[in-house]
Amino acid sequence: MTATPPLAAVAAAHRSLDTALVDLTDSAVAGPSLLPGWTRGHVLAHLADAARARARVVEHALRGEVVALWEPGERDAIIEATATRGAAEHRAAVAEHSAGLERAWAGVVDWTGFDSAVEIRWREVWIHLVDLDVGVRPSAWTVDFSCHAVDFLHPRLPEGFGVRATDVDRTWGTGAEITAAAHDLAAWLAGRVPDAPPTCAVPLPPLGPWPAYRP
Repeated sequence: MTATPPLAAVAAAHRSLDTALVDLTDSAVAGPSLLPGWTRGHVLAHLADAARARARVVEHALRGEVVALWEPGERDAIIEATATRGAAEHRAAVAEHSAGLERAWAGVVDWTGFDSAVEIRWREVWIHLVDLDVGVRPSAWTVDFSCHAVDFLHPRLPEGFGVRATDVDRTWGTGAEITAAAHDLAAWLAGRVPDAPPTCAVPLPPLGPWPAYRP
């Protein structure tokens, strides 16, 4: 967790998402994303509804109420129900719910229990921007975001391996050293295709499961 959640960085990621969608067409929305089995519409439906759901949790919490992020099956049902929207509808939904989440966060004074949700949204937006396959590559990720993503994802490495960024003085773990620019390390650890593959003196290892989200 961070003492000060990266609110400005998430807002900037939202603006980058909005910009990337400006010229998206209906046919492109219906086309495949880089996530197996999901169209771009599925990714956009997820990004919009995740923002809506996260804002709802915050709004209720500020009233002293606890609600689930999604009820069982609700997340997938909403994605399937809204994935086939046209490009304009997706643009509007993503912008509306991203802005709504930012407004909800603006009302938070005590970030205890909320800060990890901001980080989750940060990862969600930038990683899925790559998944949309609309021209945004990991090289668009800032060093701050890339290092944050590696902070979160490096536990996927098996024992005996560490990673070192070549563009910033950061290392994670010890053992056989895997090197690349921070954004390429982050992409590889996220299971995405990096712009330049990481290198290691021995074959790159298989990665473990995605780390559990922290409450």
